Amino acid sequence: MFELVRPAVSEQVIKKSRFLATAIPIAGEDDAKAAIASHGHPDANHNCWAWRLGGAYRFSDDGEPGGTAGKPILAAIDGQSIDKVVVVVTRWFGGVLLGSGGLVRAYGGTAAICLKGAERIETKPSVDRYFHLQFSDLALVKARLDAFGDVQILEERFGADGADIVARIAEADLDAVSRLVSDLTSGRSEILLVPPASKTS
Repeated sequence: MFELVRPAVSEQVIKKSRFLATAIPIAGEDDAKAAIASHGHPDANHNCWAWRLGGAYRFSDDGEPGGTAGKPILAAIDGQSIDKVVVVVTRWFGGVLLGSGGLVRAYGGTAAICLKGAERIETKPSVDRYFHLQFSDLALVKARLDAFGDVQILEERFGADGADIVARIAEADLDAVSRLVSDLTSGRSEILLVPPASKTS
């Protein structure tokens, strides 16, 4: 998967209609709504859009015939394996009807051109995991985890007997990281999906 580094813009004129695509990186649904609101043009005939956030997505035809705008924009996003992005394609009608097929090609094509020219970075699917380290293991394990490059310490809380760690780990490295933590601590630590329930007396 890929994510955009910064917003991108592309424009083309098709049978006198002007199509302007704007792709914006987003972190959540609120970002998507804000981007759609701020990049819609009130003087245009249609401001169609689609966004993708992991398994979640939305799209709108904004008055164009059903299935001719929002879905093709989403297809352009998915076709280039881009995540955490919203694409708004604005149309100023030029007086020539494009037909359903022409609209699909115009909206999907303008979105695809915009995304193809955008600066992007490759992202690896990751998961957040918890583990506890005794003080005697802490420095060694953290040093070895740095070697993976795709392990990010999100939280580190110290207690009387060591540190509670929350780390973001690339899915592809999860098994290897789990073995590493277990081996380095001689089985004293293991990577868990969630912290164990607090003990009550």
